[in-house]
Amino acid sequence: MRSAALRSPALQAVVRLLCLLLHSFGRMALISIEDLDGLDDDITDSSEPMDEEEQDRMHTHWQAVGRTHQVSVPRDEGPIEEMTRRNQTSEREQVPSVTISRHEKLGEVLYEERLYPPGKWARVSKADMLYEQSISNAFMKLMRFICKENSTGRYLGMSVPVVNEIKMADDGTNFMKDVLTAYYLPAEFQARPPEPTDPDIRIVHRDAIRVIARVFYGTTTEETISRQISILWELLGSSEDVLRDRYMVAVYENPGVPQRRNEIWFVRRGP
Repeated sequence: MRSAALRSPALQAVVRLLCLLLHSFGRMALISIEDLDGLDDDITDSSEPMDEEEQDRMHTHWQAVGRTHQVSVPRDEGPIEEMTRRNQTSEREQVPSVTISRHEKLGEVLYEERLYPPGKWARVSKADMLYEQSISNAFMKLMRFICKENSTGRYLGMSVPVVNEIKMADDGTNFMKDVLTAYYLPAEFQARPPEPTDPDIRIVHRDAIRVIARVFYGTTTEETISRQISILWELLGSSEDVLRDRYMVAVYENPGVPQRRNEIWFVRRGP
């Protein structure tokens, strides 16, 4: 099962290997957590170095993944073996929040209201032709920053959710092209944020924000997000203290995961 796989220390190590691969590829690539499923039987939680057969099996797997995403995986067993030997877990840090209220119907949570405290975020603005292109390209820039391309030169750790902010056109139905994608810096780096090497990434302080959040699953496109916005407005009815010119989409998994967990966020005026 995926949850068990993600808790495997060796698989968590290979997630970090993705960072090294992303750094080496020289072009954007969408490699998802789903690609790790085939590694369950190939990697063991051992501090012993991999033998030649294990190294070949590992490289063959990553060659197949690379072909799927149209990238070339260099044969460099050193980083692969090193990451696999790191017998430690790497949990995803949750962005801190306080649940104010939860609204249910027949045992199903319709939506929650939460308060997110102020904090430091790394953000990227993209304006590609399609919304999904913007968030994918922005996410990959942030992944490179998280992995190595920062002033510390080391892996920073993953926090969830990654939040995409969309603004509405004057007609109130169409999206503006600019999409802002933001990653919350883990607690270790809140006081002294590392500097990104990519000039497109900015470290910003965000004030406290109060949101109304509803969970949905699957890919996020303009169509699916517009539908979720309509559903939540139907549940809420009219509300004067909720912004209508911008919404947020909170993503808890890699954009390459087809049935990932997401949330649509409505932003309340004021904290």
